Amino acid sequence: MNAADEIARRLEGIHARVIAAARRANRAPDEILLLGVSKRKSADQVVKAVRAGLRDVGENYVQEAVAKHAEVMDALRRTGDDPPRWHFIGRLQRNKVRTLVTRFDVVQSLDRESLGDELQRRAAAAERTLEVLVQVDLSDEPQKGGVAPDALADLLAASTRWSALRVVGLMAIPAAASGPEATRPAFARLRALRDAHRDAPGGDALSELSMGMSSDFEVAIEEGATIIRVGTALFGPRESLADATPQRSDAR
Repeated sequence: MNAADEIARRLEGIHARVIAAARRANRAPDEILLLGVSKRKSADQVVKAVRAGLRDVGENYVQEAVAKHAEVMDALRRTGDDPPRWHFIGRLQRNKVRTLVTRFDVVQSLDRESLGDELQRRAAAAERTLEVLVQVDLSDEPQKGGVAPDALADLLAASTRWSALRVVGLMAIPAAASGPEATRPAFARLRALRDAHRDAPGGDALSELSMGMSSDFEVAIEEGATIIRVGTALFGPRESLADATPQRSDAR
């Protein structure tokens, strides 16, 4: 089986698992967006996944993302294939925002007011509206980023002045766990936080829950995930790209 067929086979298998998990939770499968996380994967692999039907691509590292974005978009343009939506899901420094706003459609890692101010400034200058998700730190792991749950209301309130940003949901990366079921309480807590803040200032558009990865996305779906972030199950084990630029503190 060649590489393109293998990615297509994996994508089909993931979709089947999404459908099964949604049915267990009495949900419609089309409520759940599959985000293919291409961290440390080549542009060629992303192109193959998009041609197999992947509609949304997520990247963690700014420098890698920018170079890969250009390669993927150029390859798809040459063959007339529709481009994916691009999500940035890594920890983001303010000095990298300008690089992202003209290339990415969604930022899932908003976790502080100063970052929101910079995203607003750059998006407005580029005459773009970005969808953003607020990343919440549910496990007290500062190295992962995320706003503390008790500070979420203040950050949402600050978002009311960002006319070029649309805050559409919450994202979380639970602590490493022994198995999928061990992450269920974190997913349930993120859903509860979203529901509790929908009537708060800045919370009126909260609908998305980005949670669940290759090892636990079925549990996340059962707990209400609307976006699942799947890398290894789609692209295989991660390997360092031969030409990847070493990342600094913007990487996780």
